[in-house]
Amino acid sequence: MGRLVVVSNRVPAPRDRLQPAGGLAVALRAALKEGSCLWFGWSGQQVSEKEGHDPEVSLDKVENVTYATIDLTHAEYDGFYQKYSNGILWPLCHYRAGLMDYDRKDQVIYHNVNALFARKLLPLLQPGDMIWIHDYHLFPLGQALRDLGVTAPIGFFLHIPFPPWSLMRALPEADALLRAMQAYDVIGLQTEDDARNMNDGFSLGGVKAKAEVFPIGIDPDSFAKQAEDGLSNPDVQRLKESLRGKPFIIGVDRLDYSKGLPERFKGYEIFLERYPEHRGKVVYLQVTPVSRGNVPEYRALRRELDEAAGRINGTYGDFDWTPIRYLTHPVPRALLASFYRLADAALVTPLRDGMNLVAKEYVAAQDKANPGVLILSHFAGAAPDMEAALMVNPHDADDIADALHKALTMPDGERRARWDHLEPDVWRVTAVTWARDFIQALGKARLA
Repeated sequence: MGRLVVVSNRVPAPRDRLQPAGGLAVALRAALKEGSCLWFGWSGQQVSEKEGHDPEVSLDKVENVTYATIDLTHAEYDGFYQKYSNGILWPLCHYRAGLMDYDRKDQVIYHNVNALFARKLLPLLQPGDMIWIHDYHLFPLGQALRDLGVTAPIGFFLHIPFPPWSLMRALPEADALLRAMQAYDVIGLQTEDDARNMNDGFSLGGVKAKAEVFPIGIDPDSFAKQAEDGLSNPDVQRLKESLRGKPFIIGVDRLDYSKGLPERFKGYEIFLERYPEHRGKVVYLQVTPVSRGNVPEYRALRRELDEAAGRINGTYGDFDWTPIRYLTHPVPRALLASFYRLADAALVTPLRDGMNLVAKEYVAAQDKANPGVLILSHFAGAAPDMEAALMVNPHDADDIADALHKALTMPDGERRARWDHLEPDVWRVTAVTWARDFIQALGKARLA
């Protein structure tokens, strides 16, 4: 069997390669353990503009994986990553077409960077390789490789949602983007809805390609052990002592308009208003690391959340109680695992999400003898397999408020019964099964 060649927009930094922190890196860890692997992508570094920019490939080997990276110029980063990938494709795929800021020159840069990736990857390829390309930054990369004569099996996996064709066609040249997808032997998405949307787009556009469902998961055994072992960590003990026995609610989301954070804060505010018996007797920790902080929409979102947290704390707080503990810096994954285990309820209420692994991590982290309650949006990709959670419409703040009250007053037997229904799916669909199933499908495509 040949190598697995993984291609993603960003390759983990050297310090993360043995203990990856990002969702993609964590999910791929199992796949990368098997045999010889190559991981190619952007280094995360920007360089000054030069005439005829032709970046060198930097190689770094850690255990069995060779990491190959290139730098981008400031203009390439701005047009390819900031403006087209995250300013157009991200909002569109999350059903927020009104936030798109389209400029044709950014589309040109997007395709040029994909072509650059293909040119720089080509000399690194070996006979027998299988190529696995990840996410919306690299939709056309498969076609760019085919144009250079690559005949190896090429698969593509989209980690975020894919919208209906009626919405997707708002993207100029959306049909051309879908036609380029014909270059892939296997196309994977998170959910049945997303695969149906893409296949409908293929059908309406006359494209001969088919998307399949490969739901992603976590490593539940490892995460559960991390959650339990970390309880003795001094920082976890410090959090536990600060709770003083109060019920503990947790939310963990990257700062993004897809996560439903203003709606969630509104739901918590209504919860305190409608159920005054919880005032002064509950702690809500929201961890929201800032990302894309120089994008206007994200700066506006942060201001909105800062103001909402300030309003709620000012209205309902007391000299010995703060209703919302709101953090905008990242918390190490090992700490979060134990925080989840301490939490009586988790708020996972995205407006739209590809999967949402926080929901699965929360379930995996629980003490099965005394589990907490997962409050989950209908619009998380994980929702169809996690119906034993308290399901909410994230647009309905009253629904969130009522779910919080129900979670915090739920009898022990019901909490355990709900967790017992959630647990099998978290252990059945894992990062290992996701990677294995996709690679097997790609291997069959090699033989077809």
